[in-house]
Amino acid sequence: MRKVYSKIQAISGNVITVTASGVRYGELAVVSSRHGESLAEVIRLSEEQVALQVFTGGRGISTGDEVRFLGHPMQISFSDNLLGRIFDGSGRPRDNGPALEENMIEIGGPSVNPSKRIIPRNMIRTNIPMIDLFNTLVESQKLPIFSVSGEPYNQLLARIAMQAEVDMIILGGIGLKYDDYLFFRDALEEGGAMSRTIFFVHTASDPIVESLLVPDVSLAVAERFALKGKKVLVLLTDMTNFADSMKEIAITMEQVPSNRGYPGDLYSQLAARYEKAVDFEGAGSITTLAATTMPGDDVTHPVPDNTGYITEGQYYLRGGRIEPFGSLSRLKQLVNDKTRPDHRALMDGMIKLYAAYKESLEKKSMGFRMADWDNKLLKYGEMFEEQMMDLSVNITLEEALERGWEILADCFEASETGLRTELLKQYWPRQEETA
Repeated sequence: MRKVYSKIQAISGNVITVTASGVRYGELAVVSSRHGESLAEVIRLSEEQVALQVFTGGRGISTGDEVRFLGHPMQISFSDNLLGRIFDGSGRPRDNGPALEENMIEIGGPSVNPSKRIIPRNMIRTNIPMIDLFNTLVESQKLPIFSVSGEPYNQLLARIAMQAEVDMIILGGIGLKYDDYLFFRDALEEGGAMSRTIFFVHTASDPIVESLLVPDVSLAVAERFALKGKKVLVLLTDMTNFADSMKEIAITMEQVPSNRGYPGDLYSQLAARYEKAVDFEGAGSITTLAATTMPGDDVTHPVPDNTGYITEGQYYLRGGRIEPFGSLSRLKQLVNDKTRPDHRALMDGMIKLYAAYKESLEKKSMGFRMADWDNKLLKYGEMFEEQMMDLSVNITLEEALERGWEILADCFEASETGLRTELLKQYWPRQEETA
């Protein structure tokens, strides 16, 4: 039997403090007030002073209310019955379906032992040329999508959820606007992907502590499915909301702030989630894509800045497109040679020409006279943006490679591309002979 404490020492916002013994960090408790029972989680221990974050907030709680510790941290049910369901950050159903309480597993465990990991070696196809062709997503990779508010990063994640060649999707929404929650739900249902998706959603109106649980719940479930041999893609949005929730709780706890008010352990907290990405030897894998908004489009902001040290590249979303220069997949070279012999060369050649197009565009804007080469580059850049960078383009990798060659042939002579002769002989489009 766990002890029941009937004296709350202090109430500060959503945080209450009690004097208790035999309690561990992260343990759950039930706070009984006149409004009913509320879950709370231990977030700080100082000798026998125990601080708890109340999920539903501190309103209505008085110092005479009872606190009962449950003896275990946050748990989530794990079974195939999770598929096709929508839950909140605490694992409670949001879809009016039955609550799941069998086979409970703890969340927030340690990352996988490196000896159990294998080197990433498989491509995850998305049918988005700027990913598949130019910055390939690799199984067990962890990548952020750096963006600013207003960019279609949620639409991009929804499209990846519907098209990615994986066994299942786990979608974690953190601080979502209600419209965004409905968008994800409707898009997945209409796209036929809901049956292979588990959706954990925390909206902006939900208790702040639940936003901190979403990544842990999502990754705990993903890990169990991966151990069963499933290729799992975890999509998280928005990790800046996650960090802001940490910041708010740290301020309530009167912690000494670090850079821009964020807690000093921001890096460790982010790394603990991103490092869950893994390819298990003899089992499945976890791949993580996480939207991260940059306030003021500032990549030196603490959240994207710390994220960049942890992850294996990033996708930059600007102007409704995946930017080719800032985006990087550091593991793409592990799979590019396994697709088609022209993949890496065409990728490098087209990006090099696109960079030259940007220079010609700047010359044009400054009123310089355009040479024939500049005009060719301007034509190429427009075709590249329309037929490759536009997020509405939905083609396979092989189709994107063929389209790349066609764009080059429409704009340049073969000798002007800088590509190897053997590739030009094999892949350069043949002009149809006219009678």
